[in-house]
Amino acid sequence: MTTVRVVVGGAVCERGRLLAARRSAPPALAGRWELPGGKVEDGETPEQALVRELHEELGVDVAPVERIPGEWVLRPGFVLQVWTARLVSGRPEPLQDHDELRWLRPGEEREVDWLDQDRPAVAEVMRRLGSRPAVGIPGARL
Repeated sequence: MTTVRVVVGGAVCERGRLLAARRSAPPALAGRWELPGGKVEDGETPEQALVRELHEELGVDVAPVERIPGEWVLRPGFVLQVWTARLVSGRPEPLQDHDELRWLRPGEEREVDWLDQDRPAVAEVMRRLGSRPAVGIPGARL
């Protein structure tokens, strides 16, 4: 039986915008954009991993809101699950694995070169942000 490791991505939303992070490492991914996050460690829930990873990578505290339906294969044995999240405290800074951050409004997501696995989740988050301009994603501060 093959064990599949979960990697969580955070769709951090604030004021009707989605946070995008440009990879600086590894070289094969450098320059491409992603939803920040990382591997779920043994004994962690995906939500706990999301909180930990975004604190380590961006220096922020977040509250997971809801999981975007679906999961995407990153490589054999690893799948990506994406959660929407709201900022609780801090201002995102590219501390680890990233060299630039951008806040994108619906329609602006095409301005960056997303990693292929992130594209379906980004499209869904932007659809939600665009379809509910007065509300946005539940729990997000607009």
